[in-house]
Amino acid sequence: MNRRLRFLFLLFLICQAFHPCLGEKKASAQAERLESFFRKKETTIAVTDSGLGGLSIMADAVERMREYKIFRRVNFVFFNALFSEGGYNSLKTREEKIQIFDSALRSLEKNYRPDLTLIGCNTLSVIYDDTTFSKKTSTAVVGIVESGVELLAQSLEKSPDSRAIIFATPTTVGEEAHRKRLEEMGFSSERIVFQACPELVSYIERGYASEETEMLVAAYVDEALQKIKGLQSPLYVSLSCTHYGYSLELWKKAFLDQGITPKAFLNPNSKMIDFLFEPQRRYRFKSTEISAHVISMVEIRKETIDSIGKWLNRISLPTAEALLNYELRPGLFEWKRFVISER
Repeated sequence: MNRRLRFLFLLFLICQAFHPCLGEKKASAQAERLESFFRKKETTIAVTDSGLGGLSIMADAVERMREYKIFRRVNFVFFNALFSEGGYNSLKTREEKIQIFDSALRSLEKNYRPDLTLIGCNTLSVIYDDTTFSKKTSTAVVGIVESGVELLAQSLEKSPDSRAIIFATPTTVGEEAHRKRLEEMGFSSERIVFQACPELVSYIERGYASEETEMLVAAYVDEALQKIKGLQSPLYVSLSCTHYGYSLELWKKAFLDQGITPKAFLNPNSKMIDFLFEPQRRYRFKSTEISAHVISMVEIRKETIDSIGKWLNRISLPTAEALLNYELRPGLFEWKRFVISER
């Protein structure tokens, strides 16, 4: 197998890891897009989320890109796909979510022309394949759900008698994508408990380490553990919302207060970008020039900037500064005409 074919095969495997349900033709197309992306010397990488959880992904990517020098220049764009305070979880129909996210993706591509888009949101990753955009775009797009499923599968396989709790938004839990994919991989649904966490994202954005957030996390942990009577087996905890990792210490404390030490807390935020930094792609250049921008259609409250910014400051100053100086663009994408439930 020649060098180009080996490279294509590797990218095909990467694509299948992220999109195991895609057909061979679709997976091959994604592999070609990734190959084209990695050939570039200068690139734009977009991260999109229904809120600011995905900023943790961008922060990680910024610092790892600076370290591994994959490209000569990288422009990072965080595109907030949130359209109103209630967001996607407030919508009553799946079709509404699909159409609004489709509109956001079309705006992202038209205005910022990313070479790679990372969907740093479980809710939006689940519905992506049903958007019209997904069937027409030539941009490489990678979602986060597959990373979470892979982490869970690896963990459950290591400990055959273990169980897992998946904490997620109500929409992500309702879609059941994690359960279906794990069952397809041979894992019994009896080993997995799902816990929806309404309103937790809003509390984390207002104060990821606040007393109110701590109380809410503790309540959801207690509710989840009530579903597992007399737990004796090893336990894995999956934080299947990009926001939840901001409050990792609160999750640890909540389980400790219940007298339980989970085998591991699984956070797919970092894992989803591992494919960018494979050893064979590192140190292509002597240095990497990085720029970072945050774009939002809705106003980001000062208390949110203070909360998330404090966390980002410890990880990536360029990302923290981008949030502090975010660009407010009202009318960034259409959404009201898609909300059938308000008509």
